[in-house]
Amino acid sequence: MRYLPHTKEDIETMLKVAGVSSIDDLFLSIPDDLKTKDGIDIPEGLSEWELDTHMEELASANIASKNYKYFIGAGSYDHYIPAIIPYLISRSEFMTAYTPYQPEVSQGTLQGIYEFQTMITQLLGMDVATASHYDCGTALAEAALIALKKNKKSNKIAVSALTHPSHRQIIQTYISPSGYEIVEIPYTKEGLTDINALKDMDDIAGIAIQSPNFFGNIEDLKTFKVVADEKKILFITSFTEALAYGLLKNPGSFGADLVAGEGQSLGISKSFGGPGLGLLAGTKKQMRNLPGRYIGKTKDANGKEGFVLTLATREQHIKREKASSNICSNNGLNAMVAAMYLATVGKIGIREIAQQNHDKAMYLKKTLEKAGFESVFDTPFFNEFILKAPAGFKQKRIGLIKNKYIFAGICLDPFYPELKGHYLFCATETVSKNDIDQLAKEVQ
Repeated sequence: MRYLPHTKEDIETMLKVAGVSSIDDLFLSIPDDLKTKDGIDIPEGLSEWELDTHMEELASANIASKNYKYFIGAGSYDHYIPAIIPYLISRSEFMTAYTPYQPEVSQGTLQGIYEFQTMITQLLGMDVATASHYDCGTALAEAALIALKKNKKSNKIAVSALTHPSHRQIIQTYISPSGYEIVEIPYTKEGLTDINALKDMDDIAGIAIQSPNFFGNIEDLKTFKVVADEKKILFITSFTEALAYGLLKNPGSFGADLVAGEGQSLGISKSFGGPGLGLLAGTKKQMRNLPGRYIGKTKDANGKEGFVLTLATREQHIKREKASSNICSNNGLNAMVAAMYLATVGKIGIREIAQQNHDKAMYLKKTLEKAGFESVFDTPFFNEFILKAPAGFKQKRIGLIKNKYIFAGICLDPFYPELKGHYLFCATETVSKNDIDQLAKEVQ
């Protein structure tokens, strides 16, 4: 954007219109003791060309993220985005669309959400899906609240210790003001949620299990469903890598009551941590408990097909005290991106991408083990896994970031102190065999 400075004549004209004689007169309402006496110590102004050169010099100190190779995931994943996605989503009719406050004149927005919800239910194997959540953490917190409000006899919800640490914090932030509590389910030496510990837990309103879990391992969701049914409580599952269900059986096939997940992998760039896309789906039985909105397809009096805002449990549409969610954005743009991505790659494409993720992660794990890393869990995983690093890796990792533009795993010390010196690695379709071989060579 060009900077066009005001001339002396421009300033005098504006002051005259404002009815003052000088710029200082514009600030007479500010007490003198609050005004600076010595002025502000800032550099002298630059010409446009000098400023351009200065900004380029500053920018050259940074490295564009596309120049890095990422072997990290932990809830935000590096995937190829088809070129058609950024082109389509930049069109004004998509970019400027927001919440359908006047559904009858928002047919394009309504259809976009309808298609999104339809594809998400197919991906997750659920009956209904909403379109009103910021990220997986907020979607999972909403699911936890549903379970707690449904079960009036308990103020506790059991959450796996292998649920993403940030998501557990978000749940705590959501529920603690209402007097609810989280009971953490420990994990086993196999890197899986301890089903036996869960069986011994009483007075809980629901259970929440992430699969693939934070360690990347695939949980046996069927066994948790059995326990949930025995205790007559809601069974909630979550995930951070939506593409995992290109290979894995979806949560609906295991009888999940509610499913919360992150949709960032569906055509949305990482963008240094956001925005994400919260997915929340459920069975028909939970439809009126879910926050957000549902879009339906119908016909008008003339038999013409159209889309309608069927249900909306937000305070903009119903009485505030009856609203099940006060989130004020439906992430419409990101939901549209996800719908475009799913429609572009299709079922076969999702399966092929998921297969690449799994196969490359397997190759990465075997290659790093040959380079001196130790395997921790002998458990099936998708595209993430944990390894114990050899001595000296911590410093090598810093050098790889600075000198080779490689992010080699995430240290688990801050999240799981008992796993000191262990790292969570990830591989997606964006890394090649040569990238993996180079990483192994650098860390030996």
